[in-house]
Amino acid sequence: MTVFFIGAGPGAADLITVRGRDLLARCGVCLYPGSLTPPDLLAHCPADARRIDTADLSLDQIVGELVAADRAGHDVARLCSGDPSIYSAVAEQMRRLDAAGVPYQVVPGVPAFAAAAAELGRELTVPTIGQSLVITRVQARSTAMPAGETLANFAATGTTLAVHLAVNRIEQVVAELLPHYGADCPVAVVHCASQPGQRILRGTLSGIAPEVRAAGIDRAAVIFVGRVLAAEKFPDSYLYSAARDRSEKIRTVPNPGID
Repeated sequence: MTVFFIGAGPGAADLITVRGRDLLARCGVCLYPGSLTPPDLLAHCPADARRIDTADLSLDQIVGELVAADRAGHDVARLCSGDPSIYSAVAEQMRRLDAAGVPYQVVPGVPAFAAAAAELGRELTVPTIGQSLVITRVQARSTAMPAGETLANFAATGTTLAVHLAVNRIEQVVAELLPHYGADCPVAVVHCASQPGQRILRGTLSGIAPEVRAAGIDRAAVIFVGRVLAAEKFPDSYLYSAARDRSEKIRTVPNPGID
């Protein structure tokens, strides 16, 4: 049997991938984060599936459920909010499943930052303004950040930031970024992207903290910082430029599964 780590998306039930939905519909056991999983998403589970809310379970208890379900002959859906590759804690679950000899697969999902950018109606990579994105967080009641991975170090590059798990420390975020981006740098805070309670705040680095506090936003938000958020005067991408030589063929890699 197989454990499927499925990216459940940012919150809206219809933002799960088709692959994730179809796997969810065939698994006899589903583990899900209760506070982050919309009921409509769990409706895709088989009627007789065992549903386990992991909100109050420890890592060992979660892995114990995964292993027990596998031993009982069930495929298992392990739902992860957003995409499993970012802040999902699947690495330690995979490590334990490897030790237990339980096979698993990862199914990608829509990450929170992508859903938030979509709600802003903004591309995060704009020609000549910003071509990179740093996804990071701040130190709070969580695992320590690696040495060197500080907001100040990332900000020194001037790149666009998507800061997770930090809105309850918005003053700290502002203090560390102000010297590098400047007081007038555009900022957006997206709370509960794609969900019914979604809220969006737009402002500048110098004024965003009071707005966040006044709105009562203290969790489930992505903070974007960067000039791309307000970019208007920028050149068109070379990809679709009329000046590009259209006789130049784009090289593609053949699909190894096709003769």
